[in-house]
Amino acid sequence: MRIVLGVGGGIAAYKVASLLRLFTEAGHDVTVIPTEASTRFVGTATWEALSGNPVSNSVFDDVHLVNHVRLGHEADLVVVAPATADLLAKAATGQAGDLLTNTLLMAHGPVLFAPAMHTEMWQHAATRTNVETLRARGATVLEPASGRLTGADSGPGRLPEPQVIFEAAMALVQGRSDYQLPLAGRTVTISAGGTREPLDPVRFLGNRSSGKQGVALAIAARNAGATVRLLAAHMEVPAPAGVDVQRVETALELREAALAAAADSDVVIMSAAVADFRPAEVSDTKIKKRDDTADPVITLVRNPDILQELVEQRNASRAGAGQLVVGFAAETGDSQGDVLAYAEAKLQRKGCDLLVVNHVGTDKVFGQDSNAVVILSRAGSEPQEASGTKTEVSEAIIRRISFELNHVSPRA
Repeated sequence: MRIVLGVGGGIAAYKVASLLRLFTEAGHDVTVIPTEASTRFVGTATWEALSGNPVSNSVFDDVHLVNHVRLGHEADLVVVAPATADLLAKAATGQAGDLLTNTLLMAHGPVLFAPAMHTEMWQHAATRTNVETLRARGATVLEPASGRLTGADSGPGRLPEPQVIFEAAMALVQGRSDYQLPLAGRTVTISAGGTREPLDPVRFLGNRSSGKQGVALAIAARNAGATVRLLAAHMEVPAPAGVDVQRVETALELREAALAAAADSDVVIMSAAVADFRPAEVSDTKIKKRDDTADPVITLVRNPDILQELVEQRNASRAGAGQLVVGFAAETGDSQGDVLAYAEAKLQRKGCDLLVVNHVGTDKVFGQDSNAVVILSRAGSEPQEASGTKTEVSEAIIRRISFELNHVSPRA
């Protein structure tokens, strides 16, 4: 497939090198057309080396090939990333001042814009009008990701991750011109890792959670087009790019962060391993082991039930109507019941919409790269099994969440 990849003049241009590699590794022939401004961020030599094709942004290069007409006619797909406010305005008003804008006017195939700019620029009425104009003409304009921008600001305006743009582009050439990432425009809050409850300045009560499943969920939600907030307790893996990260340590800190983040979230996924108990008292100094003293007695108190509070907050708020709350249950069976029996009881007790059930053990789930889960629904649908790598399991969970959001009636 012949792809024209237009590169706008924004700092996010460096990310487009990864997008180009995704296209070429998939076997596509890519011609890169950078704007003059974009070459201040990434030079033409980079684009030529990665694409294997000559690169120009002038209508006066290789005039005998009539590139300003030919490239648009021959392209099976045109992708513009980053699509700056300036480029969106030029495309919407039909300007043709360089090779890229000429090519956009001549394009016969699908056109995909991946915006990136400051939040105020994206939300400005002029930009919104330009986006609506382009969409009305049949172009696909992705929603930008939300997160840290070039400076200290944070908000919608980040370039979507290269994998997200690639998947959207492939969907277009498969004939889905109305393609929409399943979680585009949605905000998803995900907790990950294990909380730690301090005993003294040195010791804590913790658990075996590595955070791998939560991070995989954040990546899957991000790749589905969502704005992702990751509430990260202790994790053995780094947080992914393209998501907002808030660090927490204890169950009480996670509770505060989760209730605040859930207030304007479409989905809340509580995949973190939250300590059920915490020490009633925390020593200001290290608890010493002395031969002349008795063994210390540690009194534990119950931590709040964050999942249940999230459901109660959702149900008490009109703004929360339609919000999906997803819990995780790490269960072991015993003589009183099996894993699913305990999980079903927990689902009804907590009141969440979906419960993802893990059968845990010393060598199961925690810290592993693979997982097997059962997804239970409070609505009573058949349990759904998912297994494989934690990436594959996360993608299955996000697909189920997308289905629930798009096909199930909002809750009263």
